Amino acid sequence: MIMITGGAYQGKKDFVKAHYNCEILNGDNCDFESVFTAKCVSNYHQLVKRLIENGDDVASYTERLCRDNSNLIVIINEIGCGIVPLEKSDRLWREQVGLAGSLIAKNSDTVVRLICGIPAVIKGEL
Repeated sequence: MIMITGGAYQGKKDFVKAHYNCEILNGDNCDFESVFTAKCVSNYHQLVKRLIENGDDVASYTERLCRDNSNLIVIINEIGCGIVPLEKSDRLWREQVGLAGSLIAKNSDTVVRLICGIPAVIKGEL
């Protein structure tokens, strides 16, 4: 598993397109089960929001994903480094994205953080 993380609009998807030859599934609107056979999923943080709205357990889904699709490339925004949201639902989403990201990072061979389009390998190697 490979995790690509960073803030919004930092070049994560462009990095994946440049380094890996794969179709990128969009977590904004994909079928939940299609992620288990995908090569790459972007916007995993948005997929987490959809799981919460659907009443699904984010940790269980993410653990299953790490187990069943260990070659997946996951693109996920960092959303927990700023101001704490006022809305309870937004705070829950923020916490669940952090939990999911931690699970994915733990199970990844490589974790890359992009800042201004510059990759910093924080686990493993490219």
